[in-house]
Amino acid sequence: METLINPVIALVFLVISGTVYAEHSFSRGDVTVTHPWSRPTPPGVPMGVGYMVISNQGDTAITFVGATTPKAEKVTLHQSMMKDDMMSMRPLTEGLSIPAGETVKLEPHSYHLMLEGLRGAVGKGESFPMTLNFDSLAPMQIELHTMPMASSGSPEKPSAHDH
Repeated sequence: METLINPVIALVFLVISGTVYAEHSFSRGDVTVTHPWSRPTPPGVPMGVGYMVISNQGDTAITFVGATTPKAEKVTLHQSMMKDDMMSMRPLTEGLSIPAGETVKLEPHSYHLMLEGLRGAVGKGESFPMTLNFDSLAPMQIELHTMPMASSGSPEKPSAHDH
C-alpha cells in the first residue's frame, strides 16, 4: 500500500506544480509571454520595472507597442545599452519589433518596461495585473510576479512557496 500512496502524492505534487508554472505563461494567438516579473521597490520610490520573454510563433512580425497597469500611472518601453563603458537608456517610442518565429527577452540591462508613478511600493512576492498592447493583436492580460534580482541580473530562483 505504501508504494501506491507515494506515486499518488508525487502525481498530485506534479499537477499542482504544473498549475503554478502555467500561471506564469500567457498566450494570445501566436504570441506567448513567459515569466513576467518585477523587482521589489522601497516605499516612496516612484519607478519600477517589468521584465518578460515574448515569443512570436506566427508567420509575420509583430510590434510590442506598450503596456498599462493599475500599479503605475504610466508604463514605457526602454532599451538599456552599454556604450563607452557607460550604461545608457533610451525610450522605444516606436515599440519593439518581434520578428516571426523569434523570441525577445525583456531583461535587466536590455529591453525593459519602466513603471512610472508607482501607486505604492512593489512588495516581494506581490503579483499585479498588466495589459500588453501589440500592433496587430487584441490587448493581452498578464500578471507580473515580484521577486528580487540575483547577482546575475536575473530573478532569484523562486521556491515552490514563492509562486
